[in-house]
Amino acid sequence: MKNNIIWNFDNSYSRLSDAFKEKINPVAVEKPELVIINENLAKDLNLDFSGVDKNDLSALFTGNILPDGSDSIAQAYAGHQFGHFTMLGDGRAVLIGEHLTADNKRYDIQFKGSGKTSFSRNGDGRAGLGPMLREFIISEAMHNLNIPSTRSLAVAKTGEKIMRENPLQGAVLTRVASSHIRVGTFQYIAAREKKDELEVLFNYVIQRHYPELEHSKNKALSLLTKLMDKQIDLVVNWMRVGFIHGVMNTDNMTISGETIDYGPCAFMDIYDPKTVFSSIDKFGRYAYCNQPNITKWNLARFAECLIPLIDNNKSKAIKTATEIIDSFGDIYEEKWMNMMRNKLGLLGKEKEDKILILDLLTLMHEKKIDYTNTFCHLMKLGPKIDVLNEDKNFLNWKGRWRERLKTYNNSPEKYNKLMRNFNPVVIPRNHKVEEVLSEADNSNLKPFESLLKILRDPYNENYNITEYQIVPITNKVYQTFCGT
Repeated sequence: MKNNIIWNFDNSYSRLSDAFKEKINPVAVEKPELVIINENLAKDLNLDFSGVDKNDLSALFTGNILPDGSDSIAQAYAGHQFGHFTMLGDGRAVLIGEHLTADNKRYDIQFKGSGKTSFSRNGDGRAGLGPMLREFIISEAMHNLNIPSTRSLAVAKTGEKIMRENPLQGAVLTRVASSHIRVGTFQYIAAREKKDELEVLFNYVIQRHYPELEHSKNKALSLLTKLMDKQIDLVVNWMRVGFIHGVMNTDNMTISGETIDYGPCAFMDIYDPKTVFSSIDKFGRYAYCNQPNITKWNLARFAECLIPLIDNNKSKAIKTATEIIDSFGDIYEEKWMNMMRNKLGLLGKEKEDKILILDLLTLMHEKKIDYTNTFCHLMKLGPKIDVLNEDKNFLNWKGRWRERLKTYNNSPEKYNKLMRNFNPVVIPRNHKVEEVLSEADNSNLKPFESLLKILRDPYNENYNITEYQIVPITNKVYQTFCGT
């Protein structure tokens, strides 16, 4: 395979000291078999696999062969997992290199499920086909919902069985990210208490992700402020579409502001702010309504890492960093309010907007109405919701909403366009995701591909998508699992 024609590697992270990583190759697999490749993403990366033999692609995307220019490493990081600090690292993933596109954009190419590393602890270093296909389809959905996300280039089976609750087909996901540097990466280095290493990581992040901060008066404070802004934008986007990450540990918060790690994630159907899907989240730490608070908590952990770089006077550094973190609430509320105004097609700002928005959410909660479909109903799209046409409280609310729509020279053309840009008509419904994953496990990828096609155009009703919008009536509690 002529790997040197396809890839354009420049592996800057692997050139950092061994404090940041372990040099290691993927563990070879028995019987590699390509399952799916993301042609859209490949095109974005200026990668053309069309002339490559499928057996070679299978070997490539399981790590049995590595492309020219790659430099495979496992990254070191730590994390607060459900509030408890742990030294971690890539226990089942390797970063094979950083690919540069024709317009000089840099992307990490990572194999997930590629075998044991020194960070694996008691894990087997492998991943199951279902969880890897879940990450593929959800990350593509997020990308097309216009939410910053890591993406999935390929999934390949290993020909091996792995043991979880039940035996699973082994698989490797090729994940693409602007980088895999996390809050947990800073925590790992900060825990080593070597300021020179912290400065190396800090300067690397500034150069790679935020070169505009290079001449800031206080770069550490500027980075903290910048990341807080990015993470608030990200979680507001999650709230906009009813996405529940499920495992918001500090090792799953990227410095780039991308959504990462689609383990026990899911999308909310019936609106309930306390919704939790993850089987391991027994107390609702990462429930839908808690995602903003956890974002703030994670950012506070990031701020702690930066204290030595903010000011030589520790007390002064803590005071300044705390002031920034304490501003989270006001910034989040303003951005959340603007997002909800967009979902409702409202222009300008009125003091009664918050009451209007909260009254709608309260009605949705009390009447157990689907979150996504409620906004579709307001746009006169999607499946019918009889209770919304019959309930007096909702009809009264709708009258108030229509009056508010008339302000600021608004018009049906304006508010319809605004609502259509912020309200998806289709999301990855949990039952449909489970259906297509079950079929894929039996080597039938057609339902998976059909769902993927629809999720790549989530704001339009260009074809019959009713079956992807309707939520089945069931008493069964939906649960998701982390896949490790």
